[in-house]
Amino acid sequence: MFDDLKGRSAIITGSTSGIGLQFAEGLASLGVNIMMNGFGDAEEIETNRAGISESHGVDIYYNGADMTKPDEIRHLIDDAASKFGGIDILINNAGIQKVAPIDEFEDAKWDAIIAINLSSAYHTIKHTLPHMKEKGFGRIINLASAHGLVASPFKSAYVAAKHGIVGLTKVVALEVAEQGITCNAVCPGYVKTPLVDAQIADTAKARGITEEEVKSDVLLKAQPTKEFVTYENLNGIIAYLCSNAGSGATGTSFSIDGGWTAQ
Repeated sequence: MFDDLKGRSAIITGSTSGIGLQFAEGLASLGVNIMMNGFGDAEEIETNRAGISESHGVDIYYNGADMTKPDEIRHLIDDAASKFGGIDILINNAGIQKVAPIDEFEDAKWDAIIAINLSSAYHTIKHTLPHMKEKGFGRIINLASAHGLVASPFKSAYVAAKHGIVGLTKVVALEVAEQGITCNAVCPGYVKTPLVDAQIADTAKARGITEEEVKSDVLLKAQPTKEFVTYENLNGIIAYLCSNAGSGATGTSFSIDGGWTAQ
């Protein structure tokens, strides 16, 4: 169904672990060449990069641009465009989280979350669009969250950033609607990632409850299915939106949240 993706090129920010790494694996399995980005152990990153490339017979590169630094983001885009001869797909996935009451929230952490979760998408889109316009084709997917549509306590910066991502998505979609480029947001519910594992611990501390109670009474309480969203759930919508089949969808937020925002 997604044969048209073979030979395409993609940048995926925050793709050295968690959801982003799974996106890299999923798109590579469909024949997409990938520029990975993110932080972590250098040896582990190289093992993942080489493994995905060998498993699927595609070109996989890595650029460690810091998503808080606009100059490094611009270099990431230029690097990918040079290696691939253009850019077809941009997935803005990089993100961090902090859970704390707003009157106890650290200013530096607020700034970092806004920079990485929201401002970095502005910079990547700004510098990627000229390459997409030149080709007359582009797929931009911004990873928002159910928290891009609704709020929860103790997540002021994250909720603000993700609501901003949804708004940015709409604006970009309207600006490029006649140029063969789409821009959509994917809004997952809770996925069992390293980021969520850390959030579970922080929430337990903030609320004075156990981590198991956080899972059952806080996180999955919001999802009527009572199950975490899986990587497979997300890879399906990513493949669709990147393909020709997804060309009619733009400026839209796709909720993959176990029924959370239906309530």
